[in-house]
Amino acid sequence: MEARARLEKGMANDSEGLVRQYLDGHANSAEAHFLLGFILFREIQEAAKLQAPMGNVKALESAASGLSSKEEKAKASLAQFTAGAKYRKPSAFDLKIVALDYVLLADYTDADKWLTRSLEKNPQDSDGWYSLGRIKYNENRFADAINAFERCLNLDPRSVKAEDNLGLSYAGLGRNDEAIAAYQQAIAWQAGGTNRNPGAYIDYGALLIEKNRPQEAVPLLVQATQIDPDDIRAHEKLGKAYADLNQLPQAQAEYERAVALTPDNPRMHYLLGQIYRKEGFSEKAKQEFERYAALNTPSNPSKMEPKP
Repeated sequence: MEARARLEKGMANDSEGLVRQYLDGHANSAEAHFLLGFILFREIQEAAKLQAPMGNVKALESAASGLSSKEEKAKASLAQFTAGAKYRKPSAFDLKIVALDYVLLADYTDADKWLTRSLEKNPQDSDGWYSLGRIKYNENRFADAINAFERCLNLDPRSVKAEDNLGLSYAGLGRNDEAIAAYQQAIAWQAGGTNRNPGAYIDYGALLIEKNRPQEAVPLLVQATQIDPDDIRAHEKLGKAYADLNQLPQAQAEYERAVALTPDNPRMHYLLGQIYRKEGFSEKAKQEFERYAALNTPSNPSKMEPKP
């Protein structure tokens, strides 16, 4: 009980010590093993400075990818759930954490399997359906993703993140009109709000850029950068829109911001180098391309990027 209380206060490390101490004398406690598995999962979130809900798979996919120890900790979390399962069947919640551990390991097949079982036990879990939609999306199973996001929306009718991801799934199938309608709906639901999410603005803008409509994309992406000035993808897409419009100083400013936010991202250095070269800043371009090459090497597998 003390471990759970500390975990609720965001003190995952303290909780871990208490549960491990308890397990020293109660090795056959399923509850303790399951709790420790959850604590280890939460520690990954805290290390990634995630403020999103536990089931926010999209946040897990991006934020946790930079943690050097996340794979070991996710495997340790899974080991605790395996140990606990020897003494009782996992609950729907336990299976959900198992699935999210597999998301951290980029094993979407097993994540799909365990989250599906979790939802069989608790089909009223709206966030679970959202998470399953994200998993299906990552498996390029866009029709299944649409079904999962629609299930989420049936339970949580004004879920902005589900509506946004519904749009992404429609776009994955080339159903662009339906994708745009979903993005517009997600944006409309946020009108006048003080805690807006930039996702739909970015995804809508990205689709417009893809369809060679950068002029229409700019206002959406500007709003995204205003909602979250530290969203790297918003700055990257806005830089691309400006570049397509040949507004090079504006593109430069956006790519420079993206580089400042992610200095170890080779792609951002390459894009900025391209803009510098177009502007005639040869030395600056050379420095960015050299930085890109240094980061994009076989000795840096976690930083590998496809060659533009």
